[in-house]
Amino acid sequence: MTSSPVLSVRDLSVEFTTARGVFSAIRGISFDVGVGETVAVVGESGSGKSTTAASVNRLLASNGRIASGSIMFAGRDLAGASEKEMTAIRGAGIGLVPQDPMSNLNPIQRVGDQIAEVLKINRMGLGRAAWRRAIELLDIVGIPDAARRAAQYPHQLSGGMRQRVLIAMGLACRPKLLIADEPTSALDVTVQRTILDRLVDLTAELGTSVLLITHDLELAAERADKVLVMYRGEMVESGRAETLLRAPQAEYTRRLLAAAPSLTSSSLVGPAADSEPLMRLDAVGKTYPVRGRRPDFVAVEASSLVIPRGQTVSIVGESGSGKSTTARMALGLERPTAGSVVFDGTTVASMSKGELFRFRRRVQPVFQNPFGSLNGRMTIGDSIAEPLQIHGIGTPVTRRDRVEGLLDQVALPRELMTRLPAELSGGQRQRVAIARALALEPELIVLDEAVSALDVIVQAQILELLVALQRDLGLSYLFISHDLAVVRMISHHVHVMQGGRIVESGTPSQIFESPRETYTRELLAAIPGTDLPAAAA
Repeated sequence: MTSSPVLSVRDLSVEFTTARGVFSAIRGISFDVGVGETVAVVGESGSGKSTTAASVNRLLASNGRIASGSIMFAGRDLAGASEKEMTAIRGAGIGLVPQDPMSNLNPIQRVGDQIAEVLKINRMGLGRAAWRRAIELLDIVGIPDAARRAAQYPHQLSGGMRQRVLIAMGLACRPKLLIADEPTSALDVTVQRTILDRLVDLTAELGTSVLLITHDLELAAERADKVLVMYRGEMVESGRAETLLRAPQAEYTRRLLAAAPSLTSSSLVGPAADSEPLMRLDAVGKTYPVRGRRPDFVAVEASSLVIPRGQTVSIVGESGSGKSTTARMALGLERPTAGSVVFDGTTVASMSKGELFRFRRRVQPVFQNPFGSLNGRMTIGDSIAEPLQIHGIGTPVTRRDRVEGLLDQVALPRELMTRLPAELSGGQRQRVAIARALALEPELIVLDEAVSALDVIVQAQILELLVALQRDLGLSYLFISHDLAVVRMISHHVHVMQGGRIVESGTPSQIFESPRETYTRELLAAIPGTDLPAAAA
């Protein structure tokens, strides 16, 4: 006899009341999650997948409501449950692992205390007993030296460790269902694989069912028993993971698969032609002093690379490898403690104040989180025009014309000029960040994980945009990423970093087809979907 599903959603519709009227975010979706089963919900930004997760846990924003349908869990319909009933269910019945640890962990509270608080709220431990259990949970999710780490604050842990803390909190009360909402989207592939392996082991041990929310179809197919594909608030396809990957029925699913970068994806750039260096990093190093008697922290050591004019040089590596510190030295935001950064024949460290001001016009950044790098209270037009104002370029009229031209360049409608960042999608915000970087007509753009948080369709659009801009404007890029498949598509030269050092360098074909270093081979092996059957054409 087949057991009843842990979660049964039927004809669920969700609406949000906005200034422009009522927005229908989910329309009539139905699915089940069986006992011990992992079900993945896949789709691009705005498809409704995270709204689905928030509905199950009844954590919709204040302007959202369940318009119709049922959410059956443990014999009751959560769609009509009171907040008091949901408080009793969250944690003990339904656990949650959210996407962003830094937004979901209290920065001024020790991580052990935060786990202990979950136990306390669900009446599963108090005082020293809760603290001891918190340490046990940190050990269970694979954090070494758990007792010491429990006494630390979130900023003292790596991104992978912070994500493990969230997993410990989500599983602390042994829930029947765990909702994992993009739990590893911002992590490098090796840490991602380690964390997902651990999550699989723990949920299997506890008999916990998993509702996995992700924009990565290949990761979903590798990790889930069943995959549900959403598009614009509707369920367009569902099925067993391998079947769906081999023979997708819906046109949208085929688009997702086609957009997903892989090691067999075609390069978007042509062969590298000989060109003079625009920037050189000569044996650069960066060491940070550490308080007390512990040795100083070496973030980057004796690393060299050349960025030719009009080409893309990429740095790949896992968290803590030194790639972002290298990017900050290239931008002049960090001063090397060894070696030198030379831009167009001049050492950056020796530049005068005026030369440095001009350098910042010629070298511009695009960071991972455009929402964090754009002023939430400034309109899109003002944000793009701000660099022009700072550098005293043009008049209000000519600056407005320039902003309109930049929006055209990054394929955004001009009417977005009056919008605020919160009113735009993630992909639109990243295009705004690129337009802002282009405002001063730079020669080099440093992109630090600039596409890592985007869904595959938007990511493909941004990559194609970057290649087109490079072709049209002769731009050089320093591209920092943990996504090797993306790096293969966009790079002329690739450098692999490990432990602060560049351990391997070459063309994309050399790095990805004939890697010399064991570490590079481990990075390649950790890419989701590597062992899955190829999708149907």
